[in-house]
Amino acid sequence: MSTQQQRTVFYISDGTGITAETIGKSVLCQFPGIQFNEVVLPYINNTQQAHKAVQKINDQAEQDQSQPLVMDTLVSQELRAIINTANAINLDIFEGVIGKISNHLNISPSPIVGNSHSRTDSKGYKTRMDAVHFALDNDDGAQTKHYDMADLILIGVSRSGKTPTSLYLAMQYGIRTANYPITEDDLDNPELPSCLHGQRHKIFGLMISVERLVAIRNERKAGSRYASFSQCEMELRAIEAMYQRYQIPYLNITEMSVEEISTRILLEKGMTRNQTHQA
Repeated sequence: MSTQQQRTVFYISDGTGITAETIGKSVLCQFPGIQFNEVVLPYINNTQQAHKAVQKINDQAEQDQSQPLVMDTLVSQELRAIINTANAINLDIFEGVIGKISNHLNISPSPIVGNSHSRTDSKGYKTRMDAVHFALDNDDGAQTKHYDMADLILIGVSRSGKTPTSLYLAMQYGIRTANYPITEDDLDNPELPSCLHGQRHKIFGLMISVERLVAIRNERKAGSRYASFSQCEMELRAIEAMYQRYQIPYLNITEMSVEEISTRILLEKGMTRNQTHQA
């Protein structure tokens, strides 16, 4: 029986490392046969830090007996030159893209540390933080009086992925998302919950397989009626009927990551990412 190949990958940045890690993960997922052991080295913004990073990479190469992959979003050519001395396969994430843009526009880039976030952050940071606070305040039906301020209202049975999706939409896209759990009492009522009246254009439903829902609920309340197959099956059958009765768009998220769920919702609802809100 063959053992899955493993490789170490370093994400190196002069900032938080979020950009390098996000892009790197998107690239590496194209190689499912390899297990990548990921290491993030943020705030590599001086020569001392760069040399320390090189030592860590070299130590890992010796331990693994293979060259790690290094993906960086460093702006400083001096720091990148130091990182490139490491015993590794060095991949500058931005180099190819920036070079092509520069050639096309016939303009030399003006590298400034932190520039990869400044334009977005100056325009979108407050929007995203406001959206996160909104998602937390309006999580799991905690309060419903501000639904008129929501961009989106996620509904679904308990433990069907509403909260993580709400928070991801807020943090990544600045979407004010409330979420409301459809309970057994709600399912017994032929009408939508009263708090959702007048908000149908904002509603999006989440579905999940019975097996997956049973597994998730058993992690919380093992052996309970709440986590039983029959209860989960009944709730899912009833809520799907509700979606169809009220023509609520919905998505089966069983095999999806939160990133894919969020992107699909935005596409289905025709929503704009990082939208702004009136004060």
